[in-house]
Amino acid sequence: MSSSTWTPAALSSEARPLSGTCWRLVEAQHRVSTLKLVDTVEEQGVLEDLIQDTKPVLPAECAHLHYLLSTPFRYGAVYPVGSRFRRAGLTEGVFYAAEEPHTAVAEVVFYRLLFYAESPGTPWPQNAAEYTAFSAAYATRKGIDLTAGTLQKDKALWTRLIDYEPCQRLADSSRSANVDVIRYLSVRDPREGFNLALLDCRVFTKAKPVREQTWRIRLSEAGVQAICESPRSGVTFGRAAFAADPRIAKLRWKRG
Repeated sequence: MSSSTWTPAALSSEARPLSGTCWRLVEAQHRVSTLKLVDTVEEQGVLEDLIQDTKPVLPAECAHLHYLLSTPFRYGAVYPVGSRFRRAGLTEGVFYAAEEPHTAVAEVVFYRLLFYAESPGTPWPQNAAEYTAFSAAYATRKGIDLTAGTLQKDKALWTRLIDYEPCQRLADSSRSANVDVIRYLSVRDPREGFNLALLDCRVFTKAKPVREQTWRIRLSEAGVQAICESPRSGVTFGRAAFAADPRIAKLRWKRG
C-alpha cells in the first residue's frame, strides 16, 4: 500500500459529493425511560432538560439539531473504547449510520450478540427488545467512498473485523482534508450493505429525523429474528451469520 493514499492531499483528490438518507437504530426506551420518574409529560420535559444540562456541551454548529442527530457529536467526555473511525479518548464524534434499515439492524444485532459472547453467564432476554430506526438526510461536497476509486484497493484494511487502526488513521487524514463523510462496506451485514461515517454534524440537511420505523429484535439460542412493524418486513440471522468474527464464533448459544 502506498503511503500517498493516506495523505490529506490524496484524499482530497478522491473526494466527491455524497448525499441521501442514512439509518440508525436506538433503543425505543429513549422516549420513555424518564417518564416513570414523573407524574406528567410537562415534568418529564423539565427532567429531560436537567439531564441535558449534565451532559458534555454540544458544538455550536450542532445545537439546532434534534438530539438523535446531535448526540454522537458531544465532546468533553472521554470516549472509552475506540470504534472503526474514532479513536478512544477525548476525540471528535462520529455519527455512524447505514444506507438501508436492514444494514443498521445487522449492526445492532452484531453488537448485541457481542455483549452475550463476552458475558457467557447472562441468559437470553425473555422478550423481544424494541428499537426505533430513524433516517437522517445528509449532503456533502467532500465525501470519500472506500468501495470505489483508488481507495477500494485497500479493502483488506478497511474491512478488518477487530483492528480499527487503519480506519482511524484514515479518519484523521480525512478530517485534515476537510472530508466529512466516509462511505464503506458493512463487515457485519450478511447482505453486504453499506455504512456511512459522518464526521461533521454540518452535513445534515434537515434538523430532525426524516422517517421512523419500529423494530423488534429477539435473541435466542436459535439465532436472531428482527421484525419491522411498518412497512412490514423482517430478517433472520442464523447462528452462522456473524461467525466470521472470532468473538461471535465462540458465543455459547445454549443458555439457562
